Amino acid sequence: MGKKITLSVIKADVGGFVGHSSVHPELLETARGVLAGSPLLIDFHVTHVGDDINLIMTHENGKDNGSIHQLAWDTFLSCTGVAKKLKLYGAGQDLLSDAFSGNVKGMGPGVAELEFEERGSEPVIVFMADKTEPGAWNLPLYKMFADPFNTIGLVIDPKMHKGFLFEIRDLIENKKVTFSCPEELYDMLVFIGATGRYVVKSVFQKETNEIVATSSTQRLNLMAGRYVGKDDPVLLVRCQSGFPAVGEALEPFANPHLVSGWMRGSHSGPLMPVPVAMSNPTRFDGPPRVAALGFQLCGGKLLGPQDFFADPSYDLARQKANEIANYIRRMGPFEPHRLHLNEMEYTTLPDVSKRLKDRFEKLRLS
Repeated sequence: MGKKITLSVIKADVGGFVGHSSVHPELLETARGVLAGSPLLIDFHVTHVGDDINLIMTHENGKDNGSIHQLAWDTFLSCTGVAKKLKLYGAGQDLLSDAFSGNVKGMGPGVAELEFEERGSEPVIVFMADKTEPGAWNLPLYKMFADPFNTIGLVIDPKMHKGFLFEIRDLIENKKVTFSCPEELYDMLVFIGATGRYVVKSVFQKETNEIVATSSTQRLNLMAGRYVGKDDPVLLVRCQSGFPAVGEALEPFANPHLVSGWMRGSHSGPLMPVPVAMSNPTRFDGPPRVAALGFQLCGGKLLGPQDFFADPSYDLARQKANEIANYIRRMGPFEPHRLHLNEMEYTTLPDVSKRLKDRFEKLRLS
């Protein structure tokens, strides 16, 4: 048995440039400097999507490793110091504590980690989203691993034909359940269609129980008890050789679906696939963006990235996303553009409800 590699992607918004649209180059350079000085890592890549810094790291320390999480925390703290010096907006907003407690989970940053033995060829995709929440991955993951109209390998690849296991998290009651697909597909859809509460955490190959994909499921407002922005999740997907091909993993984003987030984290909008250079959401602080970086792993080294959505074949998806954005923006503060009331509890809604509660009169039943 060979040595296992851990791919850790940890992200945080520690200051926007300008507003919530992007990351100042000095923050990215600061992050690279901190990671370059660490003996813990085999390799790393620092990038961003919108105003979120994404630390992509490989090492041999396993998932939930305190030293790796401490390194990420220290990196974000260093970046926060620069953000404050530059008077960037929302400096340190994703860091919900002043002191590291051994693991960044529950402290603000988003985390997705895969631990596996490298295959003969190990292509991975790091999906990174801005101005949305973890439930944004539900539909793409369903398409990648359960929809034969998207992933023909489910029909014609003997290694995929038996399907996959989906681990679903209930973010409200902090529970999990695993569904075996395709036989439990309809049961699973009952839950993952409710993207604000139930999210796909991980996907496993059924026969080997090997992990194929995992996402960050942290919800900032649930951790902070107040509105602090959407969660801007990441998703890691291993490809080829019994897993979806690279093209099958990317295909769900060719048709932009509606996700929660956008302006003030309070609106529905299309998830637009973009290269990193176009991942700076400005229209109504959006529309929500997704970037996809491909790496070939070789002894833990990150060969790449290939910026997949720089491909012109996604031009029509971007055009459609803009058309959807035009349509839904005309609805302004009305649902379904504005999120349902149960998603608005950390905005002005509680204050207004409290102030006006005595003006609501009870109706008599006639």
